[in-house]
Amino acid sequence: MGRGGEGERGRGGDAGRKTRENNRFFISIVNFQFSINSPPAPNSPEAPFPIPLDTYPLTISMPDRSQNLIHHLQTALGVLELDDTSSLSQDVRAMAGAADTSRSSDNFQIAVFGPFNYGKSTLLNAMLGQRTLPIDLIPTTGAAIRVCYGEKLTTKITLKNGRDIQEDGIEILKEYAILDDRRRMRADVESVEVSCCHPFLKTGVEFLDLPGTNDRSQQDDLVRDRLLGADLVVQVLDGRQLMTLGERENLRDWLLDRNITTVVFAVNFLNLMEPDDRKKVFNRLCFVAESFRSQLPAGISNLYRVDALPALRARLKGNAAAAQETGLPAFESALQHIVSTQLSNGTTKTENRVPRWRAIVDRIKPKLQAKIATLDGEIAASEQKHHGKRAIQQKAQKLLQQSLQASLSDFQGWLYAPKLVDRYRGELAAAIEQDRFYRWEAEVFKPTVRKYQQAIDECVDRACEFFRHPHPGKLSLSFPGDPPAPSKATASSPSSTPSSEPSTVAAATGFGFIFGGLPGAAVAGGTTYVLKKLLDRDRAQSKSAPTDGEIAQLCETAAREYLECFSRDAFATLGEYEAASEAVTQLPPETAPPTNTPAHHQRQLCQRVLEDLEEALGAIE
Repeated sequence: MGRGGEGERGRGGDAGRKTRENNRFFISIVNFQFSINSPPAPNSPEAPFPIPLDTYPLTISMPDRSQNLIHHLQTALGVLELDDTSSLSQDVRAMAGAADTSRSSDNFQIAVFGPFNYGKSTLLNAMLGQRTLPIDLIPTTGAAIRVCYGEKLTTKITLKNGRDIQEDGIEILKEYAILDDRRRMRADVESVEVSCCHPFLKTGVEFLDLPGTNDRSQQDDLVRDRLLGADLVVQVLDGRQLMTLGERENLRDWLLDRNITTVVFAVNFLNLMEPDDRKKVFNRLCFVAESFRSQLPAGISNLYRVDALPALRARLKGNAAAAQETGLPAFESALQHIVSTQLSNGTTKTENRVPRWRAIVDRIKPKLQAKIATLDGEIAASEQKHHGKRAIQQKAQKLLQQSLQASLSDFQGWLYAPKLVDRYRGELAAAIEQDRFYRWEAEVFKPTVRKYQQAIDECVDRACEFFRHPHPGKLSLSFPGDPPAPSKATASSPSSTPSSEPSTVAAATGFGFIFGGLPGAAVAGGTTYVLKKLLDRDRAQSKSAPTDGEIAQLCETAAREYLECFSRDAFATLGEYEAASEAVTQLPPETAPPTNTPAHHQRQLCQRVLEDLEEALGAIE
């Protein structure tokens, strides 16, 4: 019994209920004239192939511009980083493979597909009039078998290592083209080709017998890919469970969504149904035909009844009348008319596949546009961040300037000479008189100065770090020299020396050493002068040594001069440092947001790929 005959095993009960449950077809209905087995004029349904196809030589080829579109599609897949197993990646590979096949063969390809046990191979054997393809009681076809013209029945197996195996007959198919015990295809087979001497094939037509669907995902992927390259698709249906959920999904996902609209439905097994049930199925078939807008010549139905196994038996016996009753001649006539119409209109493979290219491009475009939108969002966020950074810098500048100015003002207020003298003159004079100037300067005066210095330095450091400006250096202040403590020993009596010169010299050299440089000059003309005048006056009035009061007065004068000198020098140094540090709180020049980021480059690439796709598709359309 042939493979198509396996469907004659009982499928009542549950199968009938499934038929009633699955008869709702969810594709939108369009206007379509429907007739069951009405022979397309002007063809005669009596003859299997009434139109001499030799009249229309096939010269169909895929132009180089299709290769250009494939290149841009592959580029788009790379830009989108789609997984190789995604449906889009598979479709692009399938169309690329179809383009390669078109360059090696100009045959008009009719692909036949459907679930296992639906009689696909039996139908093809009936059309060819002989057992050309393997048929059995169990699902057998595991590879896509290409049936083309040859002077005799031969089979050619091409392995993936490049080796060709060719033998007469079809026995070799059992080894290379059918499923193994675990219903798996052979992994080493690249292609299977059967050559058959038949007038329809001689005109440049070839059939593609695809593996049964709804069994293993590997077979489904193969069928899905090969449908894209077919010029005409024949979907075999089982009249007893018309349009199951899986078939409706395949019709939507594999055909409609990919703009494969040159489709003819062949309904098998209606001969096994009761007349009343058959009438109900006709109504469902009408719904199927109206719901799928096939791009077929005018007057050609997209739905035919074909009883595959009775048709094969009738053809093997040469019984034309019995074959006519199976609906096979009308189906053959429709196929022949479709092919001849396309050829007479000059339709090429490229034109036939343009809707499919468009479907793929239309699926890729939203993904590219979505990626562009995502990149635009990233770019906008980057620009917003850039502008936000400027706003932060402006706020930081204000705070840093306020902090630095406050530190400078505090220090300047502390350095104000009258306040400084008023605050420290007494304790400094006492420290000088008690010979503990060093201790006072190190423990009291310098730590206070360093506190103000540190506050200023910290502000400058923060500004340089934040704005990345060169550092002007630390604020450095110099202190006056170290005075020796004036005492009765240093102001010796007249009996010690013949004159007052040593005391004057000691005072002059001592205070000059304290202040040094310009401060020393001030001291030499100030404190030393006062000390000298005091000593000279005392000596003129009395020959006794300086009193404690005189020394205390002299120390107070030295303390005032020290503090005033420090205030004057520190103010000058602080003014210079304030001018130098003003630059570190200035904002760096404002720059435009960067335009050479990876997001910008990716966005430009996506936009260019999008434009190239439209241009390449337009060249084909």
